[in-house]
This record gives sequence, C-alpha cells and structure tokens, in this order.
Amino acid sequence: MIVVTGATGQLGRLIVENLITRVPVDRVAVSVRDVHKAKDLAARGVRVRRGDFAEPASLAHAFEGATQVLMVSSNARATGGDTLAQHRAAIDAARAVGARRIVYTSHMAASRSSAFPPMLDHAATEQMLGGSGLAWTALRNGFYASSAVFLLERGLKTGVFEAPADGKVSWTTHADLAEAAAVILANEGRYDGPTPPLTAAQALDFEALCELASSVLGRPLRRSVVPEDEMRAKLVASGMPAPAVAISLGLYRASRDGEFAAVDPTLRELLGRAPTDMREVMAGKLGRTA
Repeated sequence: MIVVTGATGQLGRLIVENLITRVPVDRVAVSVRDVHKAKDLAARGVRVRRGDFAEPASLAHAFEGATQVLMVSSNARATGGDTLAQHRAAIDAARAVGARRIVYTSHMAASRSSAFPPMLDHAATEQMLGGSGLAWTALRNGFYASSAVFLLERGLKTGVFEAPADGKVSWTTHADLAEAAAVILANEGRYDGPTPPLTAAQALDFEALCELASSVLGRPLRRSVVPEDEMRAKLVASGMPAPAVAISLGLYRASRDGEFAAVDPTLRELLGRAPTDMREVMAGKLGRTA
C-alpha cells in the first residue's frame, strides 16, 4: 500500500493520477484533510481517509497498512505555523504503522544555510528522516514553474515586473515532478536518501523570463530591479504576513547566491523525455491572463 498525503493539493493530486497508471489502484491510498474533495478518487478505487499533519492522532488511521508514505511537505511556515512539528508527526505515524519507506517532497536547495526560509525546513526534515530508522527518499525538486508565472502576473497589467535583483532558477513543472515521484514510488528503493536535483533543462532569471513572456504575449514586459527594502515595504503595505514576506524576499536572495541555478539530467532520465520548458509553460498559462 502506497499512501499519498496532501492528495487534494496540486502536486499530491498529480502524483496520485500518475501512480494509479503504474500500480494497481487498490494499492494506492490518500491521506487528506477534507475527504469530500477526494470523492472522485474514492470512486475510482483509491482508498480515501482523513489525515491532518496538524492533528497527529488522525494519521494512524490514514496511514494504516502503508508500506510507503509519500509525504508532501507542509507550507505551515508561510502562515506562522510549525512545519517541522507537522513533519515530525507524519514521520512518527509512518513508523508506528510499520511503513518501510517515506518519500518526501524536498527541494533542490535544501540546506541549513539557505537564504530561502523553506529550505531550512527541508534540510531539518531530511535530518529527521535520516534518524527515523526508516528507509527514505528526498525528492530534491526544482523550483516550481508555476511560482514564476504567479510572480510575473503582477506585472502584466502595467507592463513592468518589479522585484529585487535575482539569479537563475531551474523552473520545473508540478506535472513533471509528480510523474517522477510516481516512477520512484512504483520502483521502491530506486533512490536512498536525497535524489540528484530534479530539474528542467534550463535555468532562467527574471530578466530572461520577462523577455520570454514578452515573446509569448506579443507585448513588452519589462524587468525593473528595485531595492529589497522598497520591496519589503510594498509587501508589508499589501498586508502580507511577516513570514510570507521573509519567504518572498528570500527567493531573490537565494537565487542571487545561485541556490536554484543547477540543472541535472536525472528528471529527464526518470521521465524518458525532455522536461517541459518555460516557453511551453508560459504559452499555456499566460495566454489566459493576457
């Protein structure tokens, strides 16, 4: 039995969709906070149970019978929550039900010295996994391509994208990363510990992304570099919570430090094809906002 957490979220749902094409559906289960959102999965034969990282007692039933648990990382930090406590609860529950392996959605830049706050949680979670007594795999995922599109959308109305100085990022799609996760789950033991970086084939900074968006949209989107203090003031004035401001600004700092610039062939090898590039991503998403 493979239990996928967060299966009504964007990544978790795609992992389940890919997984049920690779293993019998009666071997796939999901742990979700709202079972009603997973009714369609239940109708297709997936076992659906309620489980919430913030309610540890709910996880024993949700994880029952698991041989592997796909643990989608929590984003509690962004709203001031305790991401690591939630991850610890999930690891403890997986161990308690007798799971053999945890596959965790980590990040290519997981590090205790990262300038991007979520990377600190990924590094600490990997350390917890290493001490859990279970086999484990950390999917060192590339930076989500959808994040780049979301950030660029702010400038589409004005024609100017404003942000602090940045560096190259290997933007990678949820769909490609989900497919890779399903391949790894269906081939238990393929990776022990962290994977190589799971990235698309190209790293691009926001200057290049603006040029690409301009080409796709047929109208200019100019890159404007603003001081970090000015950007912080704008984010605070918009009502963004302090933890989210730190995450937002940390993206630019970490990219300037080259934390997200690596590209690696592992994702291509897992998929058996080229990963989706940013031109294709933008053509599919920005066209709807033009």
